[in-house]
Amino acid sequence: MNKALAQRWRWRRRLVRLRPACRHDTLQQRTLATSHLNDESTQASLNVAVLGGGITGLASAYYLAQQLPKAHITLFEGTSRLGGWLHSKQIDVGTGNIVFEQGPRTLRPSRPNGWVTLDLIRDLALEDQVLMTSKESVAAQNRFIYFPDHLVRLPGPGSSLLNVLFSVFTEPLYKNMLSASLTEIFKPVRGNFDDESIGSFISRRYRSSLADNLVSAGIHGIYAGDIYQLSIRSIMPFLWAAEETAKSVTAGFAGGWTLHWPQDTGLDAEWAKAAPPSDTIQAIRNSSVFTFRKGIGQLAGRLETKLRGSSNVTTRLLTKVEELQLEQVDGVPSISLVARSDGEVTCQPEKESFTHVISTISGKALNNIVRPESSLSILSLTPSVTVMVVNLYYSNPSLLPARGFGYLLPRSLAFDQNPERALGVVFDSDATIGQDEIPGTKVTVMLGGHWWDEWVAYPDEEQGASMAKAILQRHLGISGEPQAVHVGLQRNCIPQYTVGHHSRMAQAHEALKRFNGRLRVAGNSYTGVGLNDCVRSARETAMGLVEGQDEKTGLEIFTKDYTPVMRQKKD
Repeated sequence: MNKALAQRWRWRRRLVRLRPACRHDTLQQRTLATSHLNDESTQASLNVAVLGGGITGLASAYYLAQQLPKAHITLFEGTSRLGGWLHSKQIDVGTGNIVFEQGPRTLRPSRPNGWVTLDLIRDLALEDQVLMTSKESVAAQNRFIYFPDHLVRLPGPGSSLLNVLFSVFTEPLYKNMLSASLTEIFKPVRGNFDDESIGSFISRRYRSSLADNLVSAGIHGIYAGDIYQLSIRSIMPFLWAAEETAKSVTAGFAGGWTLHWPQDTGLDAEWAKAAPPSDTIQAIRNSSVFTFRKGIGQLAGRLETKLRGSSNVTTRLLTKVEELQLEQVDGVPSISLVARSDGEVTCQPEKESFTHVISTISGKALNNIVRPESSLSILSLTPSVTVMVVNLYYSNPSLLPARGFGYLLPRSLAFDQNPERALGVVFDSDATIGQDEIPGTKVTVMLGGHWWDEWVAYPDEEQGASMAKAILQRHLGISGEPQAVHVGLQRNCIPQYTVGHHSRMAQAHEALKRFNGRLRVAGNSYTGVGLNDCVRSARETAMGLVEGQDEKTGLEIFTKDYTPVMRQKKD
C-alpha cells in the first residue's frame, strides 16, 4: 500500500449518499449496494481475510465479495472441506438414495434471523430446492418428551384444550406446572445480580420440577447443554426481561409484552419498504420448518460454488492460521497472519498482511492464535460440548409407534431409561418428507453433550451405533437391524453460553476495539448457535466493514446502546 493511498484510506470514511432501493432486489442487495464504496481504487486497497469455512465464514465472504467486487477476499479453512457443521451425506442403500444429516437438519423461518437466511436463499436462487414442513403436518403438531417411561405429546398446534388439560393433570412430566404457573406472579423479583442459570431461574420463579422435566429437555435439543450452567439472560432474554419489567414471567406473557432489539430496527424498515415476497418465499415464511432436497448442506454448497466463481475470492483449504497480530503499514493499522498449509515443512512461513480480518472460528481458537498471547483471553471462557450423531435407516416405513418430529430426553429421566446419555431422537422420515428417493423409517439419535463433559474418551463408531440401537429398542420398541447406519462425532460443536456470557462478550468487545476495526468476529461462539443466527451474524459483520464502521467488532450488541426494550401491546 503506497503512502498516498494509505493517507486516503483512513477507514473512518464517509458513506456515499443512499440511492432508492430497487423493489425487486433482495434485502442484502438493497442494503449493501446502497452503502458500499463506489471508488474502485479504494476498494482495490482492501485485502480481507475470513477465518473459518463454516456457514458463517462462507456467508461473510459471500456478502463481502458481492458488495466489494474490487477488494480481495481470502477464505482460510483448516480442513479439507467447506461447510463446517453443515454436512449432508447422500447414502445409496441399494434401492435408492437417502440423506443423512450430521449437523442441523431443518431451519425455522422466524423473523428476523430466519428472514435474513431466506433472503440469502433467494439471492442464491435456491428457492426451488426448498422442502417445507407445513404447520398442519404431523411433524409440526406432534413433538414429544420421553418421561418417565413413555412418549408424552407436548401442547401445540392441533391440541384441543381438553386434551391439554387431561395431559397436564395426569402426566408426571407436568407435575406442579399448573400451580407453579398460578403462583409465579406472586414471587418476588430478583435481587441485584447480572445473570443467572436457566435452571436456577426457572426453579426460583416456578418449580425445580419444571426446570428438570420440561426446560432441560428443550435445551438438550438446541444447546445439548446443562440448564444449571447456561445463561438465562443470553438464551432466554424475554424471560429475564419480563421478570424485571412486568414483575412476573407469567404476567409478561399474559400482558402482551414483547422484547425489541435495536439492531432489528434497520431490518424491519427494509422489509417494510420492500416489494412483497414471491409466492415461494411467502410460503416458506408460513411453514413450520424447512430444509433442502439434498440436505442443509446444499446451502453451504451453493455458497461455495458462488465463491469459487468470484474472481476476487481465494479459498485456501487445509490451511491453518497460527498467528494473528495487529501491525502498522505506512502508518495505517493492518493485520498480519502466519498461516501454514497442511504438509508444509517450512519452519517459519512468511507473514501475510491484510487490511481486515473477520474471524468465524471459535472464540477459544481465536484467542490461541492472537498475539500478544492472551490478549483476547476472555473469549477462551466459552466452553463447547461434543455430540455424537447417529443416523439410522430402516426399509420398513411403519416402525415408529408415533408420528411426529421426534422426542427429547430431560435431565430428570431415570438412569436406567437413558444409560447411554442420549439427548433426543429425531424422526427424520416425518420431519423432512420428500428428501429421500425411497420410503422407510429414518431417525437420528443424538448422544452426549454436557453429559459427556467429564468423559476422557468417547465411544467409537461401532459403540455409538450399538448405543443408538439400544435407545430405539428401549424407547420405541424397534429391534430390527437398520439397512444403513452412519455415526459421526462432532467435537466441540456447540458453544455453551454459560452464566455471565453477556458480560464477558461486552468485555471482549472492549478488548477487540484495540484492533481499530481491523479484527471483527462472527459466528456461533458469540450471538447465537443456530444457522439463522450465524447467517445474520455474518451479514451484520460484513455490513459493518463495507460501511466503514471502524467501531464495529461484531460484539457491539452486548453494549448498552443495544440493550433490548420491553414494550406492551396496547389494545
